[in-house]
Amino acid sequence: MDPKNAKDPKDNKNFLSGLMKNSGGGSIGIIGALVVIVLVFEFLTGGVLLKPNSFVSLIQQNAYVIILAIGMVMVIIATHIDLSVGAVVAFIGGVCAILMERQGVNWILAILISLVVGLIIGCWQGFWVAYVGIPGFITTLAGMLIFRGLATIIVGESVPITSQPFRAIARDYLPNIFGWWGEFDGLTIVVGIICIVAFAWSVLRKRQRAAKNGLEVGPMSGAIAKIVIATLLIGFVTYLLALSGNSTQGGIPIMLVILAVLVFAYNFILSKTVFGRHVYAVGGNRKAAVLSGINTKLVDFKLFVHMGFLSAIAAVCVLSRLSSATAQTGMEYEMDAIASCFIGGTAVTGGIGTIPGAVIGALVMGVINQGLSIMGVDSAVVKTIKGLVLLAAVAIDIMTKRKKA
Repeated sequence: MDPKNAKDPKDNKNFLSGLMKNSGGGSIGIIGALVVIVLVFEFLTGGVLLKPNSFVSLIQQNAYVIILAIGMVMVIIATHIDLSVGAVVAFIGGVCAILMERQGVNWILAILISLVVGLIIGCWQGFWVAYVGIPGFITTLAGMLIFRGLATIIVGESVPITSQPFRAIARDYLPNIFGWWGEFDGLTIVVGIICIVAFAWSVLRKRQRAAKNGLEVGPMSGAIAKIVIATLLIGFVTYLLALSGNSTQGGIPIMLVILAVLVFAYNFILSKTVFGRHVYAVGGNRKAAVLSGINTKLVDFKLFVHMGFLSAIAAVCVLSRLSSATAQTGMEYEMDAIASCFIGGTAVTGGIGTIPGAVIGALVMGVINQGLSIMGVDSAVVKTIKGLVLLAAVAIDIMTKRKKA
């Protein structure tokens, strides 16, 4: 490397910090778009969309999109793509079902083995991308064919699931340890209040730390507005969940807990860890990242390992909800995950994107699916509308960048 072109190590922190500042920021706009879409479908469905049971179904039926979008957004930020996730979900779901139903393996052990299989698949694909140099598009296209074929071979027509504890993952709720407060689930209300307090505390603490470090902070009215909006949204969701059941069932779905843990964990990984900063650096400018001393091959490898792990979690959740493994499971899942990322503000060219943005994008896709399904719209029309939404999202992103340029 030419010393004249070498990057001063002291500039490494500034380089990464600059990339992090550009790692997303249109969350307010996409949240507003989500609210508008929800209100439109609430009107078109005659108030059915936001009924408590419909809201719970929205979470349970679209959990796989959110889980896959969490991994996909990191892959896309680093300028890669993964077309194999749907086939991987089918294959791992088949493995898990066969372990439980044909080999008599305990359902917990079957889940752990499935997660290990997902990690192995991630290592397999990460090796070809990172160390052999085959583009992610080609590697995962091959993976899509390989794992769809393997799923067809091992599953056959279908493998029904009889384990009730396993099926409960996607269908049951957290135990109501605080009892029923009238018509409302006590635990849900307590958790909702905790979430509101935690959000308000985080906003105020962030302002306090910024002021303490001599950084510029916005007006207090902006922070209060954030807290008020978050309180309204969290309060409304809490109301729907607390009212979602009856004296024997209702409250916080187990699936929602799984999603919350994954979203918080991976948002922390992407925004607060060295690995997350390296992902943005690689996506923003791979050559500059190399000059900054980042092991870009290792970053690429880890990305696909994470994607394999999340695909395994999605496979377990989907298998629990469907109660049967089939070779056709996971068809077009990769398209939903990719569309969710772009709708949520992830840049087509890489380097920009956030976990919350991808989650909101997944919710947009889920609301569209749920709303059109309630209205009885043909599945072909649903695909057409989703395609138009994706096209519009990417077009807006491109035009916005042109204006800034």
